[in-house]
Amino acid sequence: MSFKAYLINQEDGKVVSRFTEMSEEQLDPGQVTIRVAYSSVNYKDALAATGAGKIIRRFPCIGGIDLAGTVSASSDPRFAVGDAVLATSYDIGVAHHGGFAEVARLPADWVLKLPAGMSLKEAMIFGTAGFTAGLAVVRMEANGLKPGNGPVIVSGATGGVGSIAIEALAKLGYHVVALTGKEAQTDFLKSLGAKEVMLRQSLDLAKIKPLDKSLWAGAVDNLGGDVLAWMASTMQIGGTLASIGLAASHTLNTTVMPFILRGVSLLGVDSVNCPMPQRAAVWQRLASDMRPEHLERLTRSIAFDQLPSVFDDFIKSRITGRVVVEIAG
Repeated sequence: MSFKAYLINQEDGKVVSRFTEMSEEQLDPGQVTIRVAYSSVNYKDALAATGAGKIIRRFPCIGGIDLAGTVSASSDPRFAVGDAVLATSYDIGVAHHGGFAEVARLPADWVLKLPAGMSLKEAMIFGTAGFTAGLAVVRMEANGLKPGNGPVIVSGATGGVGSIAIEALAKLGYHVVALTGKEAQTDFLKSLGAKEVMLRQSLDLAKIKPLDKSLWAGAVDNLGGDVLAWMASTMQIGGTLASIGLAASHTLNTTVMPFILRGVSLLGVDSVNCPMPQRAAVWQRLASDMRPEHLERLTRSIAFDQLPSVFDDFIKSRITGRVVVEIAG
Protein backbone atom coordinates (compact mmCIF):
# COMPACT_ATOMS: atom_id res chain seq x y z
CA MET A 1 0.00 0.00 0.00
CA SER A 2 1.36 3.42 -0.92
CA PHE A 3 1.18 6.54 1.23
CA LYS A 4 1.94 10.23 0.88
CA ALA A 5 5.24 11.61 2.23
CA TYR A 6 7.22 14.84 2.11
CA LEU A 7 10.68 13.73 1.03
CA ILE A 8 13.86 15.79 1.35
CA ASN A 9 16.54 14.95 -1.18
CA GLN A 10 19.70 16.37 -2.72
CA GLU A 11 19.95 17.09 -6.43
CA ASP A 12 23.02 18.67 -8.06
CA GLY A 13 24.30 19.62 -4.61
CA LYS A 14 21.07 21.42 -3.64
CA VAL A 15 18.38 20.41 -1.16
CA VAL A 16 15.09 19.67 -2.90
CA SER A 17 11.86 18.80 -1.05
CA ARG A 18 8.57 17.57 -2.50
CA PHE A 19 5.56 15.37 -1.88
CA THR A 20 5.84 11.84 -3.20
CA GLU A 21 4.19 8.43 -2.95
CA MET A 22 6.10 5.78 -1.01
CA SER A 23 5.55 2.23 0.22
CA GLU A 24 6.17 0.73 3.65
CA GLU A 25 9.02 -1.30 2.14
CA GLN A 26 10.87 1.99 1.62
CA LEU A 27 10.71 2.96 5.29
CA ASP A 28 13.67 2.57 7.61
CA PRO A 29 13.90 -0.44 9.94
CA GLY A 30 12.05 -0.34 13.24
CA GLN A 31 9.82 -2.36 15.51
CA VAL A 32 6.80 -0.01 15.55
CA THR A 33 4.77 1.08 12.51
CA ILE A 34 2.52 4.09 13.07
CA ARG A 35 -0.39 5.60 11.15
CA VAL A 36 0.49 9.25 11.58
CA ALA A 37 -2.39 11.53 12.58
CA TYR A 38 -0.47 14.76 13.28
CA SER A 39 2.98 16.23 13.01
CA SER A 40 4.27 19.72 13.74
CA VAL A 41 6.64 22.23 12.22
CA ASN A 42 9.71 23.40 14.12
CA TYR A 43 12.44 25.83 13.12
CA LYS A 44 14.67 22.78 12.64
CA ASP A 45 12.16 21.31 10.16
CA ALA A 46 12.19 24.51 8.12
CA LEU A 47 15.98 24.56 8.02
CA ALA A 48 16.04 20.91 6.94
CA ALA A 49 13.39 21.17 4.23
CA THR A 50 14.79 24.33 2.65
CA GLY A 51 18.47 23.55 3.01
CA ALA A 52 18.91 26.80 4.95
CA GLY A 53 20.69 24.78 7.62
CA LYS A 54 22.78 21.61 7.38
CA ILE A 55 20.30 19.54 9.36
CA ILE A 56 19.73 16.43 7.23
CA ARG A 57 22.42 13.83 7.80
CA ARG A 58 21.39 11.49 5.01
CA PHE A 59 19.46 11.79 1.75
CA PRO A 60 16.73 11.00 0.92
CA CYS A 61 14.89 11.50 4.19
CA ILE A 62 11.23 12.10 5.02
CA GLY A 63 11.17 15.33 7.04
CA GLY A 64 9.40 15.99 10.32
CA ILE A 65 11.09 15.58 13.70
CA ASP A 66 7.74 15.06 15.49
CA LEU A 67 4.80 12.72 15.03
CA ALA A 68 1.77 11.36 16.84
CA GLY A 69 -0.53 8.58 15.73
CA THR A 70 -1.77 5.05 16.24
CA VAL A 71 0.26 1.84 16.15
CA SER A 72 -0.63 -0.28 13.11
CA ALA A 73 2.01 -2.99 13.64
CA SER A 74 4.51 -3.82 16.39
CA SER A 75 7.07 -6.53 17.05
CA ASP A 76 7.86 -5.02 20.48
CA PRO A 77 5.71 -6.20 23.43
CA ARG A 78 5.59 -2.68 24.88
CA PHE A 79 3.29 -1.56 22.03
CA ALA A 80 0.10 -3.09 20.67
CA VAL A 81 -1.93 -2.35 17.55
CA GLY A 82 -4.24 0.55 18.34
CA ASP A 83 -1.99 2.21 20.95
CA ALA A 84 -1.88 6.01 20.73
CA VAL A 85 1.78 7.07 20.66
CA LEU A 86 4.08 10.01 20.04
CA ALA A 87 7.71 10.38 19.08
CA THR A 88 10.09 13.33 18.89
CA SER A 89 13.82 13.89 18.48
CA TYR A 90 16.46 11.15 18.20
CA ASP A 91 17.25 10.78 14.46
CA ILE A 92 13.65 11.31 13.36
CA GLY A 93 13.39 13.54 10.31
CA VAL A 94 17.15 14.06 10.00
CA ALA A 95 18.71 10.60 9.59
CA HIS A 96 15.62 8.37 9.85
CA HIS A 97 12.39 8.84 7.91
CA GLY A 98 10.20 11.20 9.94
CA GLY A 99 6.73 12.46 10.66
CA PHE A 100 5.82 14.27 7.44
CA ALA A 101 4.19 11.11 6.10
CA GLU A 102 1.00 9.14 6.50
CA VAL A 103 2.99 6.16 7.79
CA ALA A 104 6.15 6.01 9.93
CA ARG A 105 8.25 3.13 11.23
CA LEU A 106 10.51 3.73 14.23
CA PRO A 107 12.70 1.85 16.71
CA ALA A 108 10.55 1.01 19.74
CA ASP A 109 13.00 2.79 22.06
CA TRP A 110 12.10 6.11 20.39
CA VAL A 111 8.34 5.72 20.87
CA LEU A 112 6.30 6.86 23.87
CA LYS A 113 2.71 5.99 24.74
CA LEU A 114 0.49 9.05 24.79
CA PRO A 115 0.14 10.36 28.37
CA ALA A 116 -3.32 10.04 29.91
CA GLY A 117 -5.48 13.10 29.31
CA MET A 118 -3.55 14.25 26.23
CA SER A 119 -4.90 13.94 22.69
CA LEU A 120 -2.80 13.18 19.63
CA LYS A 121 -3.28 16.73 18.38
CA GLU A 122 -2.29 18.19 21.76
CA ALA A 123 0.87 16.08 21.71
CA MET A 124 1.84 17.84 18.49
CA ILE A 125 0.86 21.28 19.79
CA PHE A 126 3.64 20.55 22.27
CA GLY A 127 5.94 18.60 19.93
CA THR A 128 9.68 19.10 20.24
CA ALA A 129 9.15 22.77 21.16
CA GLY A 130 6.87 22.00 24.10
CA PHE A 131 8.97 19.07 25.22
CA THR A 132 12.08 21.28 25.17
CA ALA A 133 10.31 23.95 27.21
CA GLY A 134 9.14 21.33 29.70
CA LEU A 135 12.59 19.79 29.94
CA ALA A 136 14.09 23.22 30.64
CA VAL A 137 11.64 23.84 33.50
CA VAL A 138 12.23 20.38 34.99
CA ARG A 139 16.00 20.83 34.88
CA MET A 140 15.80 24.33 36.38
CA GLU A 141 13.59 23.11 39.21
CA ALA A 142 16.00 20.25 39.88
CA ASN A 143 18.68 22.94 40.19
CA GLY A 144 16.70 24.70 42.91
CA LEU A 145 14.43 27.13 41.06
CA LYS A 146 11.19 27.88 42.92
CA PRO A 147 8.48 30.52 42.36
CA GLY A 148 9.53 32.30 45.56
CA ASN A 149 13.09 32.79 44.32
CA GLY A 150 12.16 35.65 42.01
CA PRO A 151 11.19 36.38 38.39
CA VAL A 152 11.98 34.18 35.39
CA ILE A 153 12.68 35.74 31.99
CA VAL A 154 11.99 33.97 28.69
CA SER A 155 13.54 35.13 25.40
CA GLY A 156 12.17 34.32 21.96
CA ALA A 157 8.86 34.60 23.78
CA THR A 158 6.47 34.41 20.83
CA GLY A 159 8.05 31.27 19.35
CA GLY A 160 6.98 27.70 19.98
CA VAL A 161 9.37 27.00 22.85
CA GLY A 162 9.03 30.46 24.38
CA SER A 163 5.25 30.60 24.36
CA ILE A 164 4.85 27.17 25.95
CA ALA A 165 7.58 27.96 28.51
CA ILE A 166 5.70 31.13 29.51
CA GLU A 167 2.39 29.29 29.98
CA ALA A 168 3.98 26.37 31.84
CA LEU A 169 5.96 28.63 34.19
CA ALA A 170 2.95 30.87 34.83
CA LYS A 171 0.79 27.86 35.69
CA LEU A 172 3.42 26.73 38.20
CA GLY A 173 3.21 30.12 39.90
CA TYR A 174 6.29 31.91 38.57
CA HIS A 175 6.45 35.64 37.84
CA VAL A 176 7.28 35.45 34.14
CA VAL A 177 8.87 38.23 32.10
CA ALA A 178 8.62 37.82 28.32
CA LEU A 179 11.51 39.22 26.28
CA THR A 180 10.53 39.87 22.66
CA GLY A 181 11.36 41.99 19.65
CA LYS A 182 7.68 42.06 18.63
CA GLU A 183 5.91 44.89 20.46
CA ALA A 184 2.65 44.10 18.67
CA GLN A 185 2.52 40.74 20.50
CA THR A 186 2.44 42.28 23.98
CA ASP A 187 -1.23 41.44 24.60
CA PHE A 188 -0.74 37.89 23.29
CA LEU A 189 2.18 37.31 25.65
CA LYS A 190 0.26 38.65 28.63
CA SER A 191 -2.66 36.39 27.71
CA LEU A 192 -0.25 33.45 28.09
CA GLY A 193 0.56 34.48 31.64
CA ALA A 194 3.51 36.85 31.30
CA LYS A 195 3.34 39.45 34.09
CA GLU A 196 5.68 41.78 32.20
CA VAL A 197 6.79 42.19 28.59
CA MET A 198 10.28 43.57 27.93
CA LEU A 199 11.24 44.70 24.44
CA ARG A 200 14.57 43.47 23.16
CA GLN A 201 15.09 46.89 21.55
CA SER A 202 15.32 48.39 25.05
CA LEU A 203 18.54 46.48 25.78
CA ASP A 204 21.95 47.95 25.00
CA LEU A 205 23.58 44.74 23.84
CA ALA A 206 26.64 46.63 22.59
CA LYS A 207 27.64 47.35 26.21
CA ILE A 208 27.13 44.17 28.21
CA LYS A 209 28.77 44.40 31.62
CA PRO A 210 30.52 41.35 33.14
CA LEU A 211 28.10 41.75 36.07
CA ASP A 212 25.02 43.95 35.81
CA LYS A 213 22.05 44.59 38.08
CA SER A 214 20.84 41.35 39.65
CA LEU A 215 17.37 40.66 38.19
CA TRP A 216 16.47 37.05 37.41
CA ALA A 217 16.13 33.91 39.51
CA GLY A 218 15.70 31.94 36.31
CA ALA A 219 16.04 32.47 32.56
CA VAL A 220 15.07 30.47 29.49
CA ASP A 221 17.00 31.53 26.39
CA ASN A 222 16.06 30.61 22.83
CA LEU A 223 18.37 33.06 21.07
CA GLY A 224 22.00 32.63 22.09
CA GLY A 225 24.57 35.31 21.34
CA ASP A 226 24.36 38.70 23.03
CA VAL A 227 20.97 38.09 24.66
CA LEU A 228 22.32 35.01 26.45
CA ALA A 229 25.40 36.99 27.53
CA TRP A 230 23.18 39.78 28.90
CA MET A 231 21.04 37.26 30.75
CA ALA A 232 24.13 35.75 32.38
CA SER A 233 25.26 39.17 33.57
CA THR A 234 21.88 39.98 35.14
CA MET A 235 21.20 36.71 36.99
CA GLN A 236 20.59 36.71 40.73
CA ILE A 237 22.87 34.91 43.16
CA GLY A 238 22.25 31.19 42.70
CA GLY A 239 20.20 31.83 39.57
CA THR A 240 19.57 29.20 36.92
CA LEU A 241 19.93 29.92 33.20
CA ALA A 242 18.68 27.36 30.65
CA SER A 243 20.14 27.57 27.14
CA ILE A 244 17.79 25.98 24.60
CA GLY A 245 18.29 27.65 21.23
CA LEU A 246 20.40 29.66 18.81
CA ALA A 247 17.82 31.55 16.78
CA ALA A 248 20.02 34.67 16.92
CA SER A 249 23.52 33.22 17.22
CA HIS A 250 25.45 30.11 18.24
CA THR A 251 28.17 32.21 19.89
CA LEU A 252 28.45 33.22 23.53
CA ASN A 253 30.78 36.06 24.55
CA THR A 254 30.68 36.36 28.32
CA THR A 255 32.94 36.14 31.36
CA VAL A 256 33.18 33.65 34.20
CA MET A 257 32.12 36.30 36.72
CA PRO A 258 28.39 35.43 36.91
CA PHE A 259 29.32 31.81 37.54
CA ILE A 260 32.05 32.28 40.18
CA LEU A 261 30.81 35.46 41.90
CA ARG A 262 27.05 34.77 41.87
CA GLY A 263 26.99 31.00 41.60
CA VAL A 264 24.91 31.11 38.44
CA SER A 265 24.22 27.74 36.78
CA LEU A 266 24.17 27.50 32.99
CA LEU A 267 22.14 24.46 31.95
CA GLY A 268 22.31 23.11 28.42
CA VAL A 269 18.94 21.65 27.41
CA ASP A 270 19.31 18.82 24.88
CA SER A 271 15.92 17.48 23.81
CA VAL A 272 17.36 15.15 21.17
CA ASN A 273 19.36 12.81 23.41
CA CYS A 274 17.26 13.07 26.58
CA PRO A 275 17.04 9.56 28.15
CA MET A 276 13.62 7.92 27.82
CA PRO A 277 12.83 7.77 31.60
CA GLN A 278 13.33 11.54 31.91
CA ARG A 279 11.55 12.09 28.58
CA ALA A 280 8.49 10.17 29.82
CA ALA A 281 8.49 12.11 33.10
CA VAL A 282 8.55 15.47 31.27
CA TRP A 283 5.63 14.41 29.05
CA GLN A 284 3.66 13.42 32.14
CA ARG A 285 4.30 16.89 33.60
CA LEU A 286 3.14 18.50 30.35
CA ALA A 287 -0.07 16.50 30.61
CA SER A 288 -0.64 17.52 34.23
CA ASP A 289 0.75 20.36 36.37
CA MET A 290 2.63 22.13 33.55
CA ARG A 291 -0.20 21.84 31.03
CA PRO A 292 -1.01 25.27 29.52
CA GLU A 293 -4.59 26.44 29.95
CA HIS A 294 -4.96 27.66 26.38
CA LEU A 295 -3.16 25.24 24.07
CA GLU A 296 -5.36 26.07 21.09
CA ARG A 297 -4.51 29.77 21.48
CA LEU A 298 -0.91 28.86 20.71
CA THR A 299 -1.80 26.88 17.63
CA ARG A 300 -2.22 27.27 13.91
CA SER A 301 -3.35 24.08 12.17
CA ILE A 302 -2.58 23.40 8.51
CA ALA A 303 -3.45 20.65 6.08
CA PHE A 304 -0.66 18.32 4.98
CA ASP A 305 -0.72 19.89 1.49
CA GLN A 306 0.01 23.32 2.99
CA LEU A 307 3.23 22.18 4.67
CA PRO A 308 5.75 23.78 2.22
CA SER A 309 4.03 27.17 2.53
CA VAL A 310 5.06 27.73 6.17
CA PHE A 311 8.80 27.09 6.00
CA ASP A 312 9.70 30.60 4.91
CA ASP A 313 7.71 32.06 7.82
CA PHE A 314 9.90 30.10 10.22
CA ILE A 315 13.13 31.14 8.52
CA LYS A 316 12.07 34.82 8.63
CA SER A 317 10.74 34.69 12.23
CA ARG A 318 7.14 35.38 11.27
CA ILE A 319 5.68 32.52 13.30
CA THR A 320 3.85 32.99 16.59
CA GLY A 321 3.24 29.91 18.73
CA ARG A 322 2.98 26.46 17.18
CA VAL A 323 2.09 25.04 13.77
CA VAL A 324 0.38 21.63 13.74
CA VAL A 325 0.18 19.57 10.54
CA GLU A 326 -2.98 17.52 10.10
CA ILE A 327 -1.64 14.42 8.37
CA ALA A 328 -4.71 12.21 8.90
CA GLY A 329 -6.14 13.81 12.01
